[in-house]
Amino acid sequence: MAAPFRADHVGSLLRPQEVLDAHVAQAQGKDSLAHLREVEDRAILTAIGLQKQVGLGVFSDGEYRRAAWASDFAESVDGYVASAPPVSIQWHTASGPVPPPLAPAQATTFGQVIGEKLRQKRRITAHESGFLKQHAPGPWKMTMPAASYVVARAYKPGITDRVYAGRAEVLKDVAGIINAEIKALIGEGAAYIQLDNPHYPDYLMENRREQWRALGIDPEQALREDVEADNACLQGIDRSAVTIAMHLCRGNGGRAGWHSEGAYDPIAEQVFGGIEVDRFLLEYDSERAGGFEPLAKVPRGKVVVLGLVTTKAGVLESEETLRQRIDAATAHCPLDQLALSPQCGFASVMEGNPLTWDEQRRKLELVVETARKVWQ
Repeated sequence: MAAPFRADHVGSLLRPQEVLDAHVAQAQGKDSLAHLREVEDRAILTAIGLQKQVGLGVFSDGEYRRAAWASDFAESVDGYVASAPPVSIQWHTASGPVPPPLAPAQATTFGQVIGEKLRQKRRITAHESGFLKQHAPGPWKMTMPAASYVVARAYKPGITDRVYAGRAEVLKDVAGIINAEIKALIGEGAAYIQLDNPHYPDYLMENRREQWRALGIDPEQALREDVEADNACLQGIDRSAVTIAMHLCRGNGGRAGWHSEGAYDPIAEQVFGGIEVDRFLLEYDSERAGGFEPLAKVPRGKVVVLGLVTTKAGVLESEETLRQRIDAATAHCPLDQLALSPQCGFASVMEGNPLTWDEQRRKLELVVETARKVWQ
């Protein structure tokens, strides 16, 4: 494990309109990929500048080259086929239920499942890492979907099991691809690698567990398989100079949407105690996450990044409230094992959440300033 990064962030940032327009134009064949990359390059430099200005100690490219947070994996392999997802996930906003966010190329969530043996076409993040390495003024981070997420959203009985003997076999292939990417990123000097959105929050809700059972998937066995696969992503890597993190997401698909709720208690022992990462980024920005009691299951040596600052609305939290909640968390996890961040990315999909650039900046400044005072 490397630096503690007391002020953290999940990765994605609001995309400037120029980036949104360029992606649409290139997808429609009205502009070249080379010009899209030029637009992205300029925007990424601005995003890096924002992170430096607010005082963050680790830098991302805002995920500006992606159609959605997970699209890199789907675009790096062959093997997906058109189909409805294995389970229907209901999205919600403060106004009530809403349709799922539609993001081009977010194949592991919408419109495609694994129907052929996975065949890797290219590295997952090579088109992103080089520019970030060149221009980041300090340690840089790269994110990618967890193996458990990829399989949860793309393994469909009746389709996937025609070419794979079972769910565990798909997990093994996916973990192998992600493991190779992690090793390549470490070779390039990545200081921070984050596995995103393992579908462990699915196991918090009985209605979602019933959906898995209806497909013939036993949730308890699936949870064991997922932990094993996510750990397999980390086998054989040099941990001496890199931070490995996992962000447990409850849904962040634009329009301030979410899809999962419930306290971490049912999974705390197996996930917090079983996943071999250095830090867990946990969403604690609303009552949907429950209390801090499950943090008692986090072993010594691992860091919990408290996602107390919401990215789903522009209203700014108070520093006093954040410090009170951090203090409450210390009743279950020592302060030296805690850090602070926004609850999720600001733009997990192109659309982004309903904040302005300035509101995003103020939230990041709040995270940094609060962390400085708490861990000074």
